[in-house]
Amino acid sequence: MRRIGEAMNARRMTQVYTGNGKGKTTAALGLAMRAVGQGLKVHMIQFMKGNIEYGELRTARRLAPDLIITQMGRESFVDYENPDAEDRRWAEKGMRLAWDLLKDEALDLLILDEINVALEFRLVSIQEVLRMMREKPTRLELVLTGRYAPVEIMKEADLVTEMLEIKHYFHQGITSRKGFEL
Repeated sequence: MRRIGEAMNARRMTQVYTGNGKGKTTAALGLAMRAVGQGLKVHMIQFMKGNIEYGELRTARRLAPDLIITQMGRESFVDYENPDAEDRRWAEKGMRLAWDLLKDEALDLLILDEINVALEFRLVSIQEVLRMMREKPTRLELVLTGRYAPVEIMKEADLVTEMLEIKHYFHQGITSRKGFEL
């Protein structure tokens, strides 16, 4: 008897999690947990994030080598109007890693966390991300997260989920909390 989704759904898809609501990275991490639980290998590249000890980094260290998270950014915010040259270098380094990982036959799921924000901030070119989506091997699932997903990216994807903010405690002055946002 065939297991659910075994042969008939062997082709891997491209998913996009976008919108102004909370939960895009969390959804990608949930997918990563599910994949690791099924014996798959996952690598998440976190664009525009660095030197912040998010809880998922600790979890990934426990699950390595099945789940690897690589941060590609500084801990400071990127200036939208005038991104620093170092921010561009980090984004370029992240894209080089992503291209290398596309060739890794052992990898099943590649998550480009906050790539849509990197696109909005002009740290990465949309043409390169679209090319990556089109050239990714069929054995690899690709997930792109972050606000501001361009229409072209959403059209190319197989699945698009928009997180819609209805209400958020941030507007009441509650900042990032350890274990929930960090």
